[in-house]
Amino acid sequence: MVVVAREPNPTYLALSSAEAGAAALRTFWRLAEAWQLKPSEQMTLLGVGRSALYQWKSGKVGPLDRHVLERLSYLFGIYAALQLLLPEGQRADEWVRRPNSAPLFGGQSALQRMLGGQVADLFVVRQYLDAQRGGKA
Repeated sequence: MVVVAREPNPTYLALSSAEAGAAALRTFWRLAEAWQLKPSEQMTLLGVGRSALYQWKSGKVGPLDRHVLERLSYLFGIYAALQLLLPEGQRADEWVRRPNSAPLFGGQSALQRMLGGQVADLFVVRQYLDAQRGGKA
C-alpha cells in the first residue's frame, strides 16, 4: 500500500483567524435575518455588547474568542436541526418564536429560552432538537 502525503489545503481557515471569524459572522447575520432577530437579541445570543456587535456588522472583525465560537456552534446546530425537522424553511424559522408546550420551554418560545443569556440556554435547546431528531448529530 502506498500512502501519499496530502498537501495542506490552502482554503482551510484556522478557527482563531479573523477570516474564520468574519465567515462565521456572515453566517450568523443570515441566521439573524431568517429568525428576524433584533440587535438586542443578537447581542444576547452572541454574549457580546453593543460595541462589538456594531463593529462586526461594519466589517471590523478580528479573531473571535472561544466563548463566541461556542455560542455560534450551538446556534448553527439549532438552525441545522430545524431545517431537518421542519424542511419548509419558513416553518423552521418561525418555530423559534412560537410558544412551545414542551417542559423545557414551559409555554415560552425556544428563542425566549435562548435569550436567558447563558451558553447553557443554547445547549439545552440544541439538545432538545437533537432528541427530537432521534439523537442524530
